[in-house]
Amino acid sequence: QVHLTESGGGLVQAGGSLKLSCVASGNIFSINDMGWYRQAPGKQRELVAHISGGIADTNYADFVKGRFIISRDNTKNTAYLQMNSLTPEDTAVYYCNMGVRVKQGDQIHELDLWGQGTQVTVSS
Repeated sequence: QVHLTESGGGLVQAGGSLKLSCVASGNIFSINDMGWYRQAPGKQRELVAHISGGIADTNYADFVKGRFIISRDNTKNTAYLQMNSLTPEDTAVYYCNMGVRVKQGDQIHELDLWGQGTQVTVSS
């Protein structure tokens, strides 16, 4: 069984920084794409940043470009989200998402997994 565990959320003042981590654990063959999403109260979950497997190509939502950086460490099965210049509008629960490949017999299957979420609160 594979699961994702996020950490790094908390309370920060506007203009501050936080770094989120998401670790995948279990019987992992490899990890494809990784992404960070967020959901604010009363709003739909939205993509924040995405990093592909292989060449680690990144893309960002317009509202975080220039402020957030997504990265990955394949040796640790971990995704990171460095968040800088935070504003109260960034307050949300942040979720990581990974395409985790597992080996079952002689076949490779890719699981679409989500973390439990970590709360980020930015005070003005």
